[in-house]
Amino acid sequence: MRLHSDVSDQRLFEVCEEFEGPIYQRPPLRSSVKRTSRIRAIYCLQVLERDGRDVLMKTGCQAGTYIRKLCHDIGEALGCGAHMKELRRTRIGPFKEDETTVTLQDVVDAVHFWKENRDESFVRKIVQPMEKSAEHLPRIVVRDSAVDAICHGAQLAAPGVLKVHTDIAQNALVGIFTLKGEIVALGRAQLDTGGTLKVDRGIIATIERVVMEPGVYPKHEKQGD
Repeated sequence: MRLHSDVSDQRLFEVCEEFEGPIYQRPPLRSSVKRTSRIRAIYCLQVLERDGRDVLMKTGCQAGTYIRKLCHDIGEALGCGAHMKELRRTRIGPFKEDETTVTLQDVVDAVHFWKENRDESFVRKIVQPMEKSAEHLPRIVVRDSAVDAICHGAQLAAPGVLKVHTDIAQNALVGIFTLKGEIVALGRAQLDTGGTLKVDRGIIATIERVVMEPGVYPKHEKQGD
């Protein structure tokens, strides 16, 4: 962040602390969404270094937060004005730049080794399994008999739940997995962990996005009397 005039370190730290928590943001003029005020959560906002009017900060924030608008608003609160000079995204969900991200050159090299030498080991290191994107979410494991119904749009009902791996809060986003660890869908929990384990009927999670293709697991057919 580049400050437009000089302010003391103490004042800078005080104002940045005020921006932690839920804040109101209106997207900037150059944005792809409607410019209406909305609430976004700033989980942490830490000043790491300062060189004159240049301030290096680290923030953890909710998806959809505009960092350039955050810098502008901090400048307004300081009374000196400010703008974003540079932005570096170091993490999103379970993906971290020093563990799971690669450069475009890495991708080119991996494809080259695969085409020229039929060596796919480098491609396998780069291409992450789909389950990696949901490993940070609370997990519900479902019976094989419930998988195909979910893939065809059914909600997750209590009889289909086999186990719950982690604590789940009501209305939390959850990953729905098979016994083999394959991701089936993303859903919104209707009950917390205790409620999920107690009930034997009703909807446990409403499906928000189906990931697995229908037909991967056989269709469950009800047996007649």
